[in-house]
Amino acid sequence: MGYRSLRECVTDLERAGQLRRVSVEIDPYLEAALIQRRVYEKGGPAILFERLKGCRFPAVSNLFGTLERTQFMFRDTLDNVRRLVELKVDPGNAAKRPFRYVKAVPTAWAMRPKYVSNGPVCENRTTISELPPIVSAPADGGPFITLPIVYSEDVRSPGWMKSNLGMYRVQLSGNSYAKDEEVGLHYQIHRSIGVHHAAAIAAGKPFRVSIAVGGPPALTLSAVMPLPEGLSELTFAGALGGRRVRLVRDVSCRGFKDRRSAGYQPMAGLADADFLITGTVDPDRQLPEGPFGDHLGYYSLAHDFPVLKVEEVLHRKDAIWPFTVVGRPPQEDTSFGAIIHEITGPVIPTVLPGVKAVHAVDEAGVHPLLLAIGSERYVPYAKEREPLEILTQANAILGQGQLSLAKYLFIAAEQDDPRLDLHDIGVFLKHVLERVDWRRDLHFQTKTTIDTLDYSGSGLNSGSKLVVAAAGSKRRSLLGEVPSNTQLPDGFSEPQVVMPGVLCVQAPRHAGVSESIEERLQRPAESPRKSDGELRRFCDFMGHVRSLDGFPLIVLCDDSRFASESLKNWLWVTFTRSNPAADVDGVDAFVEEKHFGCRGPLVIDARIKPHHAPPIVDDPKVVKRVEELGAKGGPLHGLI
Repeated sequence: MGYRSLRECVTDLERAGQLRRVSVEIDPYLEAALIQRRVYEKGGPAILFERLKGCRFPAVSNLFGTLERTQFMFRDTLDNVRRLVELKVDPGNAAKRPFRYVKAVPTAWAMRPKYVSNGPVCENRTTISELPPIVSAPADGGPFITLPIVYSEDVRSPGWMKSNLGMYRVQLSGNSYAKDEEVGLHYQIHRSIGVHHAAAIAAGKPFRVSIAVGGPPALTLSAVMPLPEGLSELTFAGALGGRRVRLVRDVSCRGFKDRRSAGYQPMAGLADADFLITGTVDPDRQLPEGPFGDHLGYYSLAHDFPVLKVEEVLHRKDAIWPFTVVGRPPQEDTSFGAIIHEITGPVIPTVLPGVKAVHAVDEAGVHPLLLAIGSERYVPYAKEREPLEILTQANAILGQGQLSLAKYLFIAAEQDDPRLDLHDIGVFLKHVLERVDWRRDLHFQTKTTIDTLDYSGSGLNSGSKLVVAAAGSKRRSLLGEVPSNTQLPDGFSEPQVVMPGVLCVQAPRHAGVSESIEERLQRPAESPRKSDGELRRFCDFMGHVRSLDGFPLIVLCDDSRFASESLKNWLWVTFTRSNPAADVDGVDAFVEEKHFGCRGPLVIDARIKPHHAPPIVDDPKVVKRVEELGAKGGPLHGLI
């Protein structure tokens, strides 16, 4: 069976040699986060920080640091969860292979949560100020909870069946939050908690929320599962954890019956969490939240977000504070994506007919780039295959849950090469670039939604999308070397091959990009977005010389050597620093009946622009301190 608590998980991992204790005092301000990054980079164990400076609670990080460790933690239940997914894909499997699915019956029973009158999390009270103040990046607005399990219910139909369990970062202090009385609740577009918030506003009822930290790791993973609206993550947590999730029915009124009043809405809480914060969101009040060094590798800027008025801060007697660190991928949250794909991948064809696979590219920041394989069956008798059905499938993908936040989607037809693997990104892109017809296969969506954390667009939550759909036989050979007679316009230099068919060119720095990180963070997020004309100048020049036509995709960037150093670097630079409608152009471009195309190479302007958020840079003093801890003879030697 699964773990009953986080403490059980920590003990099990230590016994298996997959957790290491750090007994030296570590500063929660930047030090703990940097140690976590270094340990993750080495594929290291989970880390239990026994002594955090100025805090009485221990903390643990890197629990999900490798896919193998994540699989180990759920080794007793993962196969049964996979079998339940198989039944979802094809219910007839139960009749065909009954003995394979008989073990899934107890798992199905565990999916129903259980109400209790009390629980370990209710044993002790504390305050927000006493919680571990983990600060991950130098310019963060304050300490944040990075692995919160946020529970909310629909006021129109209270109870767990229409509840939502989500992971939305929580700012514990800083900015203008009232100390110990308010915390920031950052949730982005297309999150189910927003549905609950809207329903509470419409009903004129208080919007009550409980925020758990810790507890059985099945709760943490379930909070990031992309489940359909209306399907409670609590059911998945029960299946993955191998036991029913326990809910304290009304945690805020436990022992405080006088709090009941007309219109009072009870609030459930996760009984086996390590910490629990409960409170009410004022529907008419927001406060600035952030900045925060986020998972695209840049800071998300300060914006107004909902505020939780704190009622209770509870914790179990043996509480451990779990945290993670985000930043330029890959980071620990990469393992979340890997295990989610492993569990839910087989369901994709049932939800999106004809789609064989979808891959959100972690190295590009997840939402900025999707790759997909679809089916092209509309005209099977045609002499030459072209994108038809895969365009329908591309629209279906972009209309599905959080996939709708994607910015670039490259989709290919399975019939052209059944061996295609989306996780072999270089081979997949080569396949697309050999077949794509830039005159026909570019499909833009403008003035639409993108990821809240992506600042390449036209405003907060706002930007554009580009679908690149390729089908048919190979139409070109790709160059792997820059021709010796290559000419570039003035100011452009250092052409570097990323892979066959893909070239990076160093371009003039975008006008207005000269300020420090601190200056950029202080400017309004809605800064003007103006082209400096360099993208068009490059395309016009190359339209005359045509020396780079063997590279169907050219990327303009600030440092072509860095961007071409690895596929990982190129993916990050290209897709986090460009907005398709503004930053995609082409050599010999045209617009025909509002369709954009080009006869020469497609060109993406992936330079940093003035409106972009600044990248995360470590504090040199903290780096020096951590490296001293990891040096020979230091307490962290061999770990980092």
